[in-house]
Amino acid sequence: MCSTISFAGKTYIGESNGRIRRRISMVTAAKAQVITAPKQRSRPVFPELSIQGFPLADLHVQEIVQRQSQTRSVDGEGGRRRPQFNPSFLEEAYERCKNLCAEYAKTFYLGTLLMTEERQKAIWAIYVWCRRTDELVDGPNSDYMSSEVLDRWEQRLEDVFEGRPYDMLDAALTHTVFNFPLDIKPFRDMIEGMRMDTQKCRYHNFQELYLYCYYVAGTVGLMSVPIMGIAPDSRISTQSTYDSALYLGIGNQLTNILRDVGEDAMRGRVYLPQDELAQFGLCDNDVFSRKVTDQWRAFMKKQIKRARFYFNVAEEGASQLDKASRWPVWSSLLIYRNILDAIEDNDYDNLTKRAYVKRAKKLLMLPLAYTRSLSTHTLMSQ
Repeated sequence: MCSTISFAGKTYIGESNGRIRRRISMVTAAKAQVITAPKQRSRPVFPELSIQGFPLADLHVQEIVQRQSQTRSVDGEGGRRRPQFNPSFLEEAYERCKNLCAEYAKTFYLGTLLMTEERQKAIWAIYVWCRRTDELVDGPNSDYMSSEVLDRWEQRLEDVFEGRPYDMLDAALTHTVFNFPLDIKPFRDMIEGMRMDTQKCRYHNFQELYLYCYYVAGTVGLMSVPIMGIAPDSRISTQSTYDSALYLGIGNQLTNILRDVGEDAMRGRVYLPQDELAQFGLCDNDVFSRKVTDQWRAFMKKQIKRARFYFNVAEEGASQLDKASRWPVWSSLLIYRNILDAIEDNDYDNLTKRAYVKRAKKLLMLPLAYTRSLSTHTLMSQ
């Protein structure tokens, strides 16, 4: 798989002989409280999606927002009874989620330390589930992947939401979904993204690629909204906050794709719009040849511009989150933007080089991200 989620690094999950492996990134967002915006703001224009393609309404994001904005009863939605866990067992479950996040998404983990304890635990549990889901397709046992495996994983997800966890890590997520108004649809949609990855490795246009990015990364933002929280004095609507979370996931995933073009090509995968390659006189063979040409540089400039666009429109929501939750979100946003800068610094050679942000630079970005997190004003980049 090209990559998946986005919090701040690109790491991975799943247990194999007691070890956790690989990558994923994780997008973040805000809590589902119904906030009335004092005035209507103009919505961003997405020229790439204005032509005929899949209807965005088919993603049913508004339905997710509505369901996750509702206050859940003590026993859960639909009369489900809250599962009872031994406190020491539950503490150990969350501690394992914490350790995984701290080891494989270090920068993001540092950002979560300002959050309340309840929100910390919940976001760590979601992080772990997303990593485990990604590893089904992209992990050490991916050769044994089948539709039946994903079907069983989806049934296991339903059991989690019904209060019947399979293991300790599932128990942490079960406790989380009964503490926060989380809807199951974004989780199911992520599994659907894994199915796409087992069936498809070419995307005719950006509409198809956008849909893929929604499934494997935008969904993380929708999961995270009820956890992160919206500032009580937020000046935008709940829907706008969710939109920003979604766009941050899209931007992160597009950046992952651009960073990993060379690696994916070695596996016979091209996660780039085929029609846009053709517009620049390029095709799959040019990707596989791993030769950087003027046409390739021009193509990459367009792709980078698009990814930056999604980061820019994500800023509105990042600046309106609950104050304690903004730091990890801004850290992710700034670090991923720097990956795009690194591709440019490599003269657009993402065919033979892997652009990355050095750990020292990531740590230096944390104070800047913290400064941004203190403001409730949108800081749109040029």
